[in-house]
Amino acid sequence: MPQDSFEYLWRRVKPPEALPKTAPFGYRKSLEDGMAIERDVAVAMRDGVRIYIDLFRPEGVASDLPVLIAWGPYGKHNPRGVYERFHNNASVKPEWISRHCGFESPDPLYWCRHGYAVIYADPRGTWNSEGKATFWSSDEARDFHDLIEWAGIQPWSNGKVGLAGVSYFAIMQWQVAALRPAHLAAINPWEGYSDSYRERLKHGGIPETLFGPQWLDRSIYARGEVEDVNAMIEQHPFFDAYWKTKAPDLSRIEVPAYVVASWSDQGLHTRGTLEGFKQMSSRQKWLEVHGRYKWEYFHHPDNVEKQRAFFDHFLKGSSDEVLQWPRVNIEVREAHYQGRMRAETEWPLARTRYTRLYLDGASGTLQDTAPAQEAEARYDARQGRSTFDHRFTQDTELTGHMKLRLWVETTEGHDMDLLVAVQKLDAQGREVPFAFFSVYDNGPVALGWLRVSHREQDPRRSTEWQPWLLHERELPLQPGECVPVDIEIWASSTLFRAGESLRVVVQGHDYFELTPKGPMLGHNDLRNEGTHILRTGGRYDAHLLMPVIPPTTEKTP
Repeated sequence: MPQDSFEYLWRRVKPPEALPKTAPFGYRKSLEDGMAIERDVAVAMRDGVRIYIDLFRPEGVASDLPVLIAWGPYGKHNPRGVYERFHNNASVKPEWISRHCGFESPDPLYWCRHGYAVIYADPRGTWNSEGKATFWSSDEARDFHDLIEWAGIQPWSNGKVGLAGVSYFAIMQWQVAALRPAHLAAINPWEGYSDSYRERLKHGGIPETLFGPQWLDRSIYARGEVEDVNAMIEQHPFFDAYWKTKAPDLSRIEVPAYVVASWSDQGLHTRGTLEGFKQMSSRQKWLEVHGRYKWEYFHHPDNVEKQRAFFDHFLKGSSDEVLQWPRVNIEVREAHYQGRMRAETEWPLARTRYTRLYLDGASGTLQDTAPAQEAEARYDARQGRSTFDHRFTQDTELTGHMKLRLWVETTEGHDMDLLVAVQKLDAQGREVPFAFFSVYDNGPVALGWLRVSHREQDPRRSTEWQPWLLHERELPLQPGECVPVDIEIWASSTLFRAGESLRVVVQGHDYFELTPKGPMLGHNDLRNEGTHILRTGGRYDAHLLMPVIPPTTEKTP
């Protein structure tokens, strides 16, 4: 059962000196490329612990500067190539960023040239900052709050602070914005999850065992101890007090926000970014959802100009362009890097027609009407899979949340791990790939996961199209016991042309294959034995709930 309190477990990681060519530690000031740069500026937190920041300001400007802060643990002056360690430089063109630009962060050279001060921070306990580091937590958010308030009262500041950055730098924006710092004027969370349990480390209750466990040793440098994330995950298998510190109350966020999500970060940031937009209370908020690679999309010059239009309005009061933006802008995809942006007024789309396609285990199809006859599909629990196809007879757009209702049983063991993918097939039956997980080009339409013992839902938060799992206890199975489960399939947007097909894949292992292009998620701690059985038809209402979007010229009843 969930624990009501917890204590952190700590461990040591590599010290900064372990990274070749680490910049020397200590305060220094320089003039470079038209910027006044101060390195290793000490900022005291409320308990006296000092963290260190790098401060970039336009040369010769001593006052009235709006401030952008990038808060993340990867090293404010980490000398490694920003994106060169990823395939094709993560599709970020070298000319888009300067030598001053940090990983997943706004480029100080660009922003200083447009009249901003920029702060890169090393959070508590990382690199040379004092104290012990925790990650994605409310404890870390208090320090972030203190830095925002410090920046807001400096003599060179105009008192308005904005937050920018991707992934970790966005995750912490959700956390600190829920604390409502007085000087926080706007946020731009760019693809960052908002619930560490459900969206990164325990997909449907299944532990993520590749990307998450390796992150600490690959990414974090510190002189002291840091939160032993892997040990904490083992100690806290259910959503308890520990995990609540890593899932802020998004309804407390009231600051203006330009939220950017992607359909392509299935298993990491897609869900949490969309939930942040849905649940935040901000009256002035905009959502943009694309189907491209997140780092490329963040640094693309056109999108940097959009970021500046947003911050110019809320930090400078010098631009009203953002007020003309559609409240929601989404890319409707057809294939890898093929799609078109469309303006909308809300998310999820109010005109959605949730439509059922029923699984037929006998034919391996998805049908418009429920099969009268009961049938079953079987697959080897560890290596096999079952597929169900539906060919569209007319162009059909699916945008939003999908849900898969299954009736499942296993011949052996007391649990089942179900890993689900939705694919698009062309008219010849070949899979149509999409951008996926930062650098890959062979992704599915969408993904879903469920550990069947975690099937219990929160009746207050669940909807017809989005089951919300409690993760408070396990409900084991008996071999031969058939139970209904609802699997949340993460949101997506895809246009299927007439003659093209949708395929649902259900299996007991990951959908994708590993390649050395860049980071990838994985699930190896699985509870699958014997044969999985999926029951359909008759009394088994197994179906896929689809978010069908009628053409804008068609009136919705």
